[in-house]
Amino acid sequence: MNILVVEDERSLADAICRILQDADFNTEAAYDGTSGLALAETGSYDAIVLDIMLPGKSGLDIVHDLRRQGNSVPVLLLTARTSTTDKVSGLDAGADDYMTKPFEPPELLARLRALTRRSGDVMLETATFGDLSLDLSTHDLSCGERTVHLSGKEFEVMRTLMASSARVLSKQDLLSRVWGSDADASENSVEAYVSFLRKKLSHLHSGVQITTLRMLGYRLESFDTAR
Repeated sequence: MNILVVEDERSLADAICRILQDADFNTEAAYDGTSGLALAETGSYDAIVLDIMLPGKSGLDIVHDLRRQGNSVPVLLLTARTSTTDKVSGLDAGADDYMTKPFEPPELLARLRALTRRSGDVMLETATFGDLSLDLSTHDLSCGERTVHLSGKEFEVMRTLMASSARVLSKQDLLSRVWGSDADASENSVEAYVSFLRKKLSHLHSGVQITTLRMLGYRLESFDTAR
């Protein structure tokens, strides 16, 4: 599970990430609303832990923008605001749950597990980009009548690239989102799996390519091609 933590108090954000990592979640942190929304819009997360009072863009505005875009990622608001009015405002904006600070780690973990279980009932079965279709349950990647099976890491890299809607993802982005806190992973791991995926795209005769942008990272691009 990939969890995005958006909290402007860095020490608290890092503490939440450690709690989640100890429970085998992969985490990424943003410390302001603008970068938090940008990360959330990539579609790479299974849930978001979100503060309300943030510099740049408030948590309520982030939830509202995500829901307006059709992004149904589960959102848990975690805030010092305790009034019923604040809770109602958060839930009406589109949040799925609401916790107040200070909080107990076991409750935070239980609520996240509940949110991600519920979200599994409405998850899309496939992701698409260009002429590609990725089956999220079987890890099969298809182009027309051709299909190849992806290994676990190949699947996670491809899913992350497809969810990013042609945005550029750096090697560090992919390391964080696919490998998480795996100490053995490096940028060489990213390069290796991108190479594996390129060979499979070639085998599929797909018009989709993983393009390298020098000094920046990777993105998917779709080109017309005769198959």
